[in-house]
Amino acid sequence: MADTLRDRCRWPVLPEPYAGALRLAVEFTLAETEPLGIVATGTVIRGEAHPASDIDLYVLHDAPHRRRVQRFFQGVPTEIFINPPHAVRSYFPSEHRAGRRFTAHMLATGFVVLDRSPVVDQLRAESRGWLDRPDELSAADAQRARYAAATHLEDGADTTPVDGAVAALLLAGAVTQMLELFVRSRGRPIPRAKALVSEVAALDPSLGEMVSRFASATSPAERLDAAQQIGDRVLQARGFFEWDSGPEPVPSVVDSASPRGSA
Repeated sequence: MADTLRDRCRWPVLPEPYAGALRLAVEFTLAETEPLGIVATGTVIRGEAHPASDIDLYVLHDAPHRRRVQRFFQGVPTEIFINPPHAVRSYFPSEHRAGRRFTAHMLATGFVVLDRSPVVDQLRAESRGWLDRPDELSAADAQRARYAAATHLEDGADTTPVDGAVAALLLAGAVTQMLELFVRSRGRPIPRAKALVSEVAALDPSLGEMVSRFASATSPAERLDAAQQIGDRVLQARGFFEWDSGPEPVPSVVDSASPRGSA
């Protein structure tokens, strides 16, 4: 079976060691499962590789389980994601709500190495549809994200005079949260970490300059000042602010382990 499926594979044009690594990764996959389809994806496949870039393989199969494998092939780090189609369809809406469309992006931008079922093209078409949708960030979720970032910004300000290392970590986290919120507030999903700053700079060059100033700060005070300027622009806050979520329905949960729950 593996030999027959190997003969049906198509290969993207890649330089070494990626070309050989991809073939070995597919060989491994064919030995581990009977795939409906295999999609090679990621920066290596798109011709945007960095020195530490890996190959991603998205594998569709009929078995009722999912599996993730991380291995080196010819020294190239490779991540293999094995899923049944119904699981993939469940990832689309949940990742869309979270603003992180990993699955849709991998399938839509990948190269089909093996196609044994109509579901491969169906899922790729669905993935493109999800990518075309504007990001959905509710007012309540935006306010929670805003408050979380403001709290970390305030914690960074508190620790800057006494512990520069802790402050730097807190402020870096706060700035990342603010940038992700900024992107989502513009109706866009959160990009890959490597692309976050460039996307922010494209949307708002002035904010991009503030981020560059934060990243290149040479003192704790300069770092804090830059982070607070980002907070002023994105959050209109530098710390705690008043807000009220309003009444929110909560599910009724019965604890079956308790005497009352088992009655």
